[in-house]
Amino acid sequence: MVTIANVAARELEDGSEQEVSDFTPLTAEQAQVLREQHPSLSPWWVVAGQVLVGLLFSALAWGLTGRPVVGLSAACGALAVIVPAALFARGVTGQFASVNAGSAVLSFFVWELIKIVVTVGIMFAAQRLVEGLSWLAMLLGLIVTMKVYWLALAFKRKPRPVQSKNA
Repeated sequence: MVTIANVAARELEDGSEQEVSDFTPLTAEQAQVLREQHPSLSPWWVVAGQVLVGLLFSALAWGLTGRPVVGLSAACGALAVIVPAALFARGVTGQFASVNAGSAVLSFFVWELIKIVVTVGIMFAAQRLVEGLSWLAMLLGLIVTMKVYWLALAFKRKPRPVQSKNA
């Protein structure tokens, strides 16, 4: 095992310190096996989960209170998460984001800013358009729908066992 003390203790004949690295790059085959064992989570899977949870929570809010405006308020909160998330997913999976690492980082930050602006815009529009808006229902709809990110991670595709090509 290589420790910092071991690296610092090793010196070359000229007195400079020797760098020891136990990093081994993956071969193309090893990288492919790693990708197959740990599939990435599609942002569209998250958006689909948010739509489902948003619809269920809005129906539940309407059903429990018997007031359609409460269900509509919860739906506005869900939309304040779903619409920006869909825009973000479209933006970060587009062609510009896949050009190089720099454009991917820039795309991420730009679309994250757009998400914030659209979320605030939808909440402002809901306040102006929905008469008798229930702020509590809207905020609960927003929070419940936002928590789908964690559920999507919990229910992501399971890794597949990989068969060796040599066998």
